[in-house]
Amino acid sequence: PGVTPLACLGEFLDAHVGQVVNGIHVLPFFPSSSDDGFSVVDYLRVDPALGSWDDIHRLAERRRLMIDAVLNHASSQSEWFQAYLRGEPGHRDFFIEIAGEADLSHVVRPRTTPLGTVFAASGGDKQVWTTFSADQVDLNFGNPQVLLRAVGVVLEYVAHRASMIRLDAIAYLWKELGTACIHLAQTHRIVQLLRVVLDEVAPHVKLVTETNVPHAENVSYFGDGQNEAQWVYNFVLPPLVLHALWRGSSAALADWVSGLTLPSPRVTFFNFLACHDGIGLNPALGILPASEIEALVERVLHRGGEVSAKRNPDGSESPYELNVNYFDALSDSPSEALQTQVDRFMVAQSIMLALRGVPGIYFHSLFGSRGWPEGFRGSGMKRTINRQKLRRADLEAELAQDGTLRRQVLDRFLRLLRVRAACKGFHPHGSQEVAPAGEAVLALWRASPLGEEPVLCLHNLRSQAQTVVGVARGRAMHDLLSGEHMEDPRRIPLAPYQVRWLRTDEASHG
Repeated sequence: PGVTPLACLGEFLDAHVGQVVNGIHVLPFFPSSSDDGFSVVDYLRVDPALGSWDDIHRLAERRRLMIDAVLNHASSQSEWFQAYLRGEPGHRDFFIEIAGEADLSHVVRPRTTPLGTVFAASGGDKQVWTTFSADQVDLNFGNPQVLLRAVGVVLEYVAHRASMIRLDAIAYLWKELGTACIHLAQTHRIVQLLRVVLDEVAPHVKLVTETNVPHAENVSYFGDGQNEAQWVYNFVLPPLVLHALWRGSSAALADWVSGLTLPSPRVTFFNFLACHDGIGLNPALGILPASEIEALVERVLHRGGEVSAKRNPDGSESPYELNVNYFDALSDSPSEALQTQVDRFMVAQSIMLALRGVPGIYFHSLFGSRGWPEGFRGSGMKRTINRQKLRRADLEAELAQDGTLRRQVLDRFLRLLRVRAACKGFHPHGSQEVAPAGEAVLALWRASPLGEEPVLCLHNLRSQAQTVVGVARGRAMHDLLSGEHMEDPRRIPLAPYQVRWLRTDEASHG
């Protein structure tokens, strides 16, 4: 009470995680009309219900700050769109009109709602392009004034101390009738323009692209490794890790990780398992068989989750996103022992932390949240199931009690993060190699770009103990997580769902 949510967030993180978490992505904190902030009414103001720019600046003083640039669309209630409806000269052609019987059959989009929405305008009704919802009206980047406004918005965020700019839904930015209207060359050129601008005036700021699409399309936003995003969201990871722990098999995950490449040492993946959205299924297409994707859908429905669909160009619908809390998605049954559920959840998180790239932990994952079905029932929006708004007093009361779900998860996260930060082998641009350790175990060798402090990361994906044979390099090893010394690591035991991060003793003491 009496503290803005943004200020409360900063105080809470300082009190409970300190600098172990050294970066923060605050979801859109601007005045908005729907979609939990993603229907932006005013790009340059902080919603007074959340706080002020001073609150944002204080967050940026303590942690690297990521701000959303929601450039594909603006709110239907924004001044930009209202000026367009009034026919004001400076806002004509600011949005994309759909005239007559335009052929939209090739358009790819992640929704089942109508692509066009009719609005009453000064010159008569206009049907306008709305990729995501009737309240989110797509901007027309074919108008140079829109492009200049967008660049100005990004630079304003840099002036407000952003270290990272997240380009939300950037893949859909450019529209051209007769095409799929996704990943068009003009979209990539705009990303390249933003990169040039930032390299010139704020070279410390990184571009991060958010494109929930199949992997080959997703990594295209690295460009040539020099000219587009420095970080790309690793959208394949959430469904593949979920699948690996559900099946108790590293096969699909290990095969995919083995094939990961980067176009230059200046870029890397933004790794995550959960976020404010659901678990995207599109990225797994071509990696998991259709039957396994359908099985994931059935599993989530059985666990009380929901599934969002997308409209295909042929008019059919297909599953697009699993709307479920990640902890719940991994749990086998409500009656399962809490310790087993926590162990399984932390194996998933450990995999994400071990992989090459920069890890991003959803706030609810860091504190062991469960799903919020009441939120979905109240809002009718499936993604709400994983977007519960927490009261600080309630959360801190749970964290104060030893043995609670929230206390166990946070303590284990903090241990993993401290160990990771202290070891050069986890450098986000370092080397990565999958080691053969049997189907039940995901084994990774990591090392710094200079080959320093190699780490063997072992993750048991099953509820049965495993033994890893013939993977270690060297004579004696030290488990960075447990502190255990292993004089002969030729046979490494793993308890059910155990994680070991192993270094040679020389590296550990050097």
